[in-house]
Amino acid sequence: MQSCQSIVRPGRQTYRCLSRRATSFRSFHEATVCQSGHSRWSKIKHDKAKVDSSKNKARSVFAQEIATASKLFGGDPAFNPRLADLIVKANRAGFAKSSIEAAIARGQGRSVNGAALETVTLEAMLPNNVGVVIDCETDSRLRTLADLRVIIKQHGGNVTPTGYLFTKKGRIIFANKDGVGVDDVFESALEADVLDVDEDGEGRVVVYTEPGDTKATGELISTALGLDISSSEIISDANEETLVTLDDGEATQELAKFADAIQDKESGVHGIYMNVKEGSLDHGVFAELQSRITA
Repeated sequence: MQSCQSIVRPGRQTYRCLSRRATSFRSFHEATVCQSGHSRWSKIKHDKAKVDSSKNKARSVFAQEIATASKLFGGDPAFNPRLADLIVKANRAGFAKSSIEAAIARGQGRSVNGAALETVTLEAMLPNNVGVVIDCETDSRLRTLADLRVIIKQHGGNVTPTGYLFTKKGRIIFANKDGVGVDDVFESALEADVLDVDEDGEGRVVVYTEPGDTKATGELISTALGLDISSSEIISDANEETLVTLDDGEATQELAKFADAIQDKESGVHGIYMNVKEGSLDHGVFAELQSRITA
């Protein structure tokens, strides 16, 4: 016997259009999740997927925030209270010491061995016409490109231009602060002429800008409202009209395995972007993929 439960999954809702340059809109939508009522194993797998998804997301958030704090305020926690606080929280959450050290070094533009890092971007098309853009920071450009090409081939994809499926944007995520929400950021955002103001699933304010305005916009809003910057980066935002609807659970899991293979091979992954959206599949399966790619 099966029971179906209708849930509302928070999406990326646009609160205001702040610039004529804003081209994308986000909205809440409903998804239907059907779960087996007679299979205990099915429920265990579903619950495990949710836990794994949460852990993956937490690791990604810590890595981003530590790297950003190191970049903005220095890599020595003795002189960087924001970084020191993040390290304590990451340790409590079981974030590996080596990962913390790598994130601090990345914020300083180098590897843990002290070698200078450079950004490598590779575009590819995966099965079912899913476009992907991979951004890495590495101390060996040729090695990283070769490793990425092998993984793409192993997962049935081919290296080819897919950047036209995405739009480059600056994205600043601000740490939560009591009493400060999207509406409070509106005036400062207008002054900075941002593209969009949003709120993520954790209630954090997210601001989108033109790529070249990212640093200045983050500093302006941070100073004006006393907000800490959790992350500040240039992202590849999938164009709405190019999104591929995922309806096949197995195919979605293969995309998650592809992202895992990239993360396992390259410690300096900055972003894995895919032009996908949730279709008529179990939300837990899509959540697993979401936890592995850059939203």
